[in-house]
Amino acid sequence: MRGEPSCPRCAGRVRAPGLFSDTWQCDLHGAVHPMQPVLPPSIEALNVAVNRSQVPVWLPWPLPVGWLFTGIAHAGDDLSGARATAVACSGPAPLGGFGELVLVAEELGIGLGARYAGLDGPDPGDSVALYKPADAKLMAAGRPTPMFHVPGAPDDRAVYVGEARGLWLWAIAWPEQSALLMHDELVLTDLRDAGAELGLLPCGALSPRLLG
Repeated sequence: MRGEPSCPRCAGRVRAPGLFSDTWQCDLHGAVHPMQPVLPPSIEALNVAVNRSQVPVWLPWPLPVGWLFTGIAHAGDDLSGARATAVACSGPAPLGGFGELVLVAEELGIGLGARYAGLDGPDPGDSVALYKPADAKLMAAGRPTPMFHVPGAPDDRAVYVGEARGLWLWAIAWPEQSALLMHDELVLTDLRDAGAELGLLPCGALSPRLLG
């Protein structure tokens, strides 16, 4: 069974557009872009999501050694396309054990990144400021991208946020020590630009982080 769309901010039920509203509605957060049901990771599911996305679909490429693509989620409907994407990958953590990373690209106010970060959201607020030095840097679509640590997240994860291609870029790592990846010259590719290379992506089991 495929499941139903939900609120990208709280995972609550949403009402489809109808007679009294032309937007999807959450009782708690009002008009939202609906979060679509998460599908098991596969090249076919990834291709569908990439082709309908209006925002970047970020993934480290090449993936860190031993890491796998473990799922994609998006917020948006059939008319608007995806206005937020969340891509998960998993593998050996830098300090041993198992690590997971979710990368979110989203328009202002969607709230999907804050949801995975465990924050009230919808946006990172004062965490990103021009006067602050970056806490980490990565390459996103060939451009150096400052990333800022977001305080107040649950202790089991580390949260960084920046801006890439004019949109929010969130990086959420579990456990917290896996954020060392952010200091290891991480290179992100927008999978909308990947073309035939998508077929080379190694897939693992669905990350439970995307269901949170």
